[in-house]
Amino acid sequence: MFRVFAHHVRGLIVVEALADTLVCFLAILTAGTQLFLDHALSGGSALAATQLLAPAAACTLVMSLMYSFVGLYRRGAVAVSLKGMFGRAFLAVLVGACLAFFALTLAGQSNYAVEFLGRAVVYVAAGVVAVRSAAFFARRASVGARRVLIVGTEAEAQVVADGIRSAGQSKATIVGFYATGDSADEVDSPGRFPATQSITDIVRDNRVDEIIVAVREQRGGGVPMDQLLACRIRGIPVLDMAGFNERVYGEVPVDSLKASWLVYGHGFVQGPVRSVVKRSFDLLGSTLLLVLACPVMLVAMVAIPFESPGPIFYSQERVGRGGRLFKCLKFRSMRSDAEKDGVARWATKNDSRVTRVGAFIRKTRIDELPQLVSVLRGEMSLVGPRPERPSFVAELKETIPFYDIRHSVKPGVTGWAQVRFGYCATLDDSRRKHQFDLYYVKNNSLFLDLLVLIETVSVVLFREGSQ
Repeated sequence: MFRVFAHHVRGLIVVEALADTLVCFLAILTAGTQLFLDHALSGGSALAATQLLAPAAACTLVMSLMYSFVGLYRRGAVAVSLKGMFGRAFLAVLVGACLAFFALTLAGQSNYAVEFLGRAVVYVAAGVVAVRSAAFFARRASVGARRVLIVGTEAEAQVVADGIRSAGQSKATIVGFYATGDSADEVDSPGRFPATQSITDIVRDNRVDEIIVAVREQRGGGVPMDQLLACRIRGIPVLDMAGFNERVYGEVPVDSLKASWLVYGHGFVQGPVRSVVKRSFDLLGSTLLLVLACPVMLVAMVAIPFESPGPIFYSQERVGRGGRLFKCLKFRSMRSDAEKDGVARWATKNDSRVTRVGAFIRKTRIDELPQLVSVLRGEMSLVGPRPERPSFVAELKETIPFYDIRHSVKPGVTGWAQVRFGYCATLDDSRRKHQFDLYYVKNNSLFLDLLVLIETVSVVLFREGSQ
């Protein structure tokens, strides 16, 4: 695992992305060099290898974005088969080739653009196959797998074990379970170590790389803190349940959360520098997106009243930063009489109130585009927890611990919970979604904002997590 501005990024994905970048850069240089030699031998002219360095770097950057936009690095957030991964990769290569063709044409190199791109695409596609296949077999073989000791043998320990074993998560080998003082239930596990045995001896004898404490209540001597401290001093990482869920799932579990952890733990930084950077990013990004989305918004403004008579926009009171209320603007996706009785209701899957045009704009997130105006006003941000209606907030605050923490930042047009979980239609969904929102509030940074925006493209293109 790597930490980039407090956000956890899996090591194998970083290696995969770097390999994609290197392969793409070398493929473009190889195709250009071959073309130069062919033209030189035949008396023609083409760009020399030294002249290709800058264009190759630019094309590589574009291809890296294309790979990210189609969700090649979203492993763990969505299940994609190897076949599906290849399909997404080739879609990215095709779009990248089209963009490169237009760029070469505008640069006056259209005379050899097709020949050059033909070779480059073949080499890049071969590299995609090689990198994806190598990454697939590396995951299957658990290359670089950590050896983990789980402290605890009850339900929490089994949750951690299932998380480690689940597909798409960081690979690890479970050495065994260490029985704490109050643990008695047997657990289906590779091994079980009695409480009478020293954790330091277990770590040494079994070459343990990491310890995860999966015990809800750690007071009263049930967990041998002196032994864990000795392991920590020797350089063995020790994680609690909250730390494990943050790293593996990108969420903060509310069930095991304590106020002291929020007070003394790292994160939840909302300094002036971060505020200025985020506001500048919001202004630039929302302006650019509004310009690019204008044609799509105009089509939506025509299609919505054509199918369902009534207003084009739907204005709704939502709770913003600090609990302040504001009017959230969206394209209307339901019938105009959807809430004629004035009672707020959760949107459900296959909701009969949603029109056909509404279903499309909800799946493609077009209905959220008018909220870019709220970003310009400073009421919302491009990235943040989704704003809820006051009646829902009052209900959720009563049932979900620390729910008000999400209101310490501006609500967003898109968010970490949206790209990791999707729509929520029940109280349980809102509880799980809040855990992702807590992770964002705790670890928010410009890097995480960019990551969410990039992953939003994949969510929209492939309708991941949509109703």
